Amino acid sequence: MRLAIVAAMSEPAIIAEGLAKRFDDVVAVDGIDFAVARGGVTALLGGNGAGKTTTIGMLLGLVTPSAGRIEVLGTDMLRHRHRVLGRLNFSSPYVDLPLRLTVGQNLRVYAELYGMRDAKAAVALVADRLRIAELLKRRTGSLSAGQKTRVALAKALINLPELLLLDEPTASLDPDSAGWIRDVLTAYQRDSGATILLASHNMAEVEVLADDVIMLGQGRIVDRGAPAELVQRFGRRNLEEVFLDIARGRERGLGAAE
Repeated sequence: MRLAIVAAMSEPAIIAEGLAKRFDDVVAVDGIDFAVARGGVTALLGGNGAGKTTTIGMLLGLVTPSAGRIEVLGTDMLRHRHRVLGRLNFSSPYVDLPLRLTVGQNLRVYAELYGMRDAKAAVALVADRLRIAELLKRRTGSLSAGQKTRVALAKALINLPELLLLDEPTASLDPDSAGWIRDVLTAYQRDSGATILLASHNMAEVEVLADDVIMLGQGRIVDRGAPAELVQRFGRRNLEEVFLDIARGRERGLGAAE
């Protein structure tokens, strides 16, 4: 039994092979292959239209691939995603929770949908973790953009997921609040051993959070590595300069003085 547990932990949290998505004549994702190791933080980066959100949608089973294979936590997502959905979660500030419900009602609904044994306790725990207890009785539609971002993250942590997929996790937050959220995510990942895959345009955030970076361009993987490795490989000062090189189609290793 112990050997089985160790083997499961050594398997990637995500495997994508030949993953592609076409919308009519538009190729959003163009046959990409990658694996995400368990227990770390991987960033999926690229400019607008690079294929990040479409890739996350396919990993969640919300978007049907045009081609390819996806395995999440050892499960074929195209055939048996219902077996694993309770072990993962997702957050995006661009996806609203029902606006007429209070924050507490929304979180209670999701706690029950995810099969938490004590939904009330689950809501209390996540409300404390995200410091939103004072928002629980407010209608979700009355919240500011920053408050909605924190509530969306609370929803994403309600079931204590093994795999957390995040799209712009600190959008709409001021620098202080964004830094605090990064601390919350780092603590959750460290304490739970969860795997995090995040898409972000905040390169400084990625350098703080991520162990591994997958760079996308026009639906393809154009480079991959730890943030420091990418910075060194491109001869740049930071990850933002690397991002700009890739977004503008430049070759690696041009040097920071260019």
